[in-house]
Amino acid sequence: MHRHHDRFGQPESGRAPLEAPLSWKAELSGYDWTLQTIGRSEAAVFRLTAEERPTLFVKVEADGPFAELTGEAARLRWLAERGVLCPTILSQARTNDRTWLLVTAIPGRDLASSPHMDAEEIAEIAADALRELHRLDVTDCPFDHTLDQRIDLARLRMEAGLVDEEDFDAERLGSTARQLFHELLERRPSGERLAVAHGDACLPNLLADAGRFAGFVDCGRLGVADVHQDLALAGWSISHNLGSRWLEPFFKRYGLEPDMDRLTFYRLLDEFF
Repeated sequence: MHRHHDRFGQPESGRAPLEAPLSWKAELSGYDWTLQTIGRSEAAVFRLTAEERPTLFVKVEADGPFAELTGEAARLRWLAERGVLCPTILSQARTNDRTWLLVTAIPGRDLASSPHMDAEEIAEIAADALRELHRLDVTDCPFDHTLDQRIDLARLRMEAGLVDEEDFDAERLGSTARQLFHELLERRPSGERLAVAHGDACLPNLLADAGRFAGFVDCGRLGVADVHQDLALAGWSISHNLGSRWLEPFFKRYGLEPDMDRLTFYRLLDEFF
């Protein structure tokens, strides 16, 4: 939840960025490209629209040690093979040390932007979607986001200066990344209740259509992790968007009495991403 858009390549007047893959030119001719500003991603995200043609999305990310887009493509393919609702990859390309991903749009609206739905319905859809995702076989999932791996990556991101201290949650503003990393190590829980977790399960990354769950987006952090990884971020998002009174119904619907210390820990861990 603590990432920002790389706004490179913003098109003028709805045209495709000059850097866009030439192999896509014919297929995407006539589409208007609009840079998305909702959500926070190290990739630039464009919404492509054209009259009487399906809406599409393009993600593009510069190469680097912390790039996630190639990994997200692998995760989307893995999810699709298991029948999990998510964007379908139409094409993947590389140009000038950048990775490009062209995907279908999921119908409906994200759960943070669904004023036509009441809070109870949103909480129930989120709980049901995460519970079903968490039922996938962890032994079948090749993406390791267990604590040893994530804490190591948090340290590397901190040392690379990628942790935005001005974007910390309100209760941590004024702290340094190194102070929070020390707290992270002190708060590390013993053991993990492992599941296939989305990794950034806030309401903007869960979509619904006609009152039903329609799919997950921004799946670049999917992997085997403690269920509280998702419950912490979903709970924070529900409290922020719907109000804290909907936390208890959300956890009850999910079917777990949450470990409050683990919720705090995983929200703290998220500050590094």
